[in-house]
Amino acid sequence: MILRKIKLINFRNYSKLQLDFKNNINIIIGDNAQGKTNILESIYTLALTKSYRTTNDMNLIKFNQEKFIITGEIKDDKVYKKLSLEFYKNNKTVKINDNNISKISDYVGNLFVIISSPDDLQMIKGSPNERRNFLNIEISQLSSNYIKKYNEFNKILKMRNDYLKLLYTNNLSDYKYLEILTDNLIEREIDIYIERHNFIDNINREISDIYENITGIKNLKLIYQPNIDLGDYNPENIRKSLKEKYQNNLQKEILMGMTLYGPHRDDFTFKIDDKDIKIYGSQGQQKLAFIALKFSEIPIFEEKTDTKPIILLDDIFSELDKKKKNKLIQYIDNDYQVIITSNDTKDINKKIVDRANIYIINNGKIIEKGGS
Repeated sequence: MILRKIKLINFRNYSKLQLDFKNNINIIIGDNAQGKTNILESIYTLALTKSYRTTNDMNLIKFNQEKFIITGEIKDDKVYKKLSLEFYKNNKTVKINDNNISKISDYVGNLFVIISSPDDLQMIKGSPNERRNFLNIEISQLSSNYIKKYNEFNKILKMRNDYLKLLYTNNLSDYKYLEILTDNLIEREIDIYIERHNFIDNINREISDIYENITGIKNLKLIYQPNIDLGDYNPENIRKSLKEKYQNNLQKEILMGMTLYGPHRDDFTFKIDDKDIKIYGSQGQQKLAFIALKFSEIPIFEEKTDTKPIILLDDIFSELDKKKKNKLIQYIDNDYQVIITSNDTKDINKKIVDRANIYIINNGKIIEKGGS
């Protein structure tokens, strides 16, 4: 998969920008606050319809403007597609080849991206919600069923929480409607749990070797942490576990007015030899753990989508020693389209720079320097 061109209108600091990318390595060079990261963010937003840097889409609109538009041209094998995303008055419109797409789930999955940025470190240090969001976003690119089930889950979850509050405030004892909501919730939860479990399982087939190759440290592993014991992830076992958990904690949930168990309470952690790197790992080890996670996704995306994802690297080479930089190179020195941002080229291995098409950004304007 290749992103051939992207056009921005009123996105972040850009009034208008058009940028053509080459098939392999593209490097965007510029000082801080010039808009390098905004370009990567626009590609990500075009693919997923949401930013990885903010949850408020209004923040993406250029100051004093009313809307933003992102348009991209992609080539997948010999098929060309035009994707567009417009955000205006809190409404998103997405199109494929100028045709309106009514469901986001039918749009996501047309442009596959994997991004690594300095913000990744917050995934380890931050709240479980940030790690759940990561799982939701990555799996959504791979499975339209996951998007559908997760959206349905959230709607039913809200209805269930509202009814739990009603049961408590009105001192009701009619639980029939709650049982219906619970059964419907469970059916969506089964799919979510299985997809998350399988995704982390696939990551663990790759991540230990990648991390060891980069750092020399063995046995990095992701540990999936649902707040329910789900056994072997057989659908019937999950259904049984959830039913028992909800039945046994009915009064507790009514008292609290919320659903206390389910995938909205999931988490995962990175461990090396059973030690949580959030607690025992250095900042450098944590940073490289998430980079290893992102690189572990590459073969998974290829296998699941039968195409190569576009790799976005936002200033990941800074603060790494030469040996680790060279180790990272082998994971992008293949037949992938890679878009890298950096303040300059000194942090990037010469082998990459010599092969790359380089863009210099200054005051929101792009100068193409050329390259392979």
